[in-house]
Amino acid sequence: MAKTKITFSLAPEIVGNASSGILLGEFNNWDTTKGVALKKSKDGSLSTSVTLESGKTYEYRYLLDDGRWVNDGNADAYTFVTDYQIDNCVIEVPTPAKKAPAKKAAVKKAAPKKAVAKGDDLTKVEGIGKKIAELLAADGIDTFAKLGKATQKKLKAILEAAGPRYNIHDPKTWAKQAKLAAAEKWDELKELQAVLKGGK
Repeated sequence: MAKTKITFSLAPEIVGNASSGILLGEFNNWDTTKGVALKKSKDGSLSTSVTLESGKTYEYRYLLDDGRWVNDGNADAYTFVTDYQIDNCVIEVPTPAKKAPAKKAAVKKAAPKKAVAKGDDLTKVEGIGKKIAELLAADGIDTFAKLGKATQKKLKAILEAAGPRYNIHDPKTWAKQAKLAAAEKWDELKELQAVLKGGK
């Protein structure tokens, strides 16, 4: 059975004052003695990698050393557990793509490439993960230029509308970062992000 290495990451604003924690889920039967240790990064986030069976879906949560059970803001989905009145995070482990015959792939990809307008990779902005980038794109903010023009009030409204898992994120520096990215000032963006990761 194919397996895929998955990286789990918990944002600094969710980690708070916790210094460590463990990852628990269906893949270790929610057994705290088998919890996967989380490693703290310089930016204050906690992360770890786990090899899981490809094509399967698993529920999981994080237990921090300050006693809090928390979820991350970038899960693929969430499942409400009635017995405990809480949400579990859900990860959908991708199945490795099968290689199509070269001729078919070329024919399929050639036509739609011109028609599909692709936005910028907003995850290059510190604080924006895959799911938040999708939320912004759904609201018409899919390029660095558009994000650079968005007001903090507008960004906050998008996060708040998405629910408590997202409104804990602070979009204060997103527009500033996006303007640098839109202008392709990557060195300046790196310097700014280094300051942000250092906790100012």
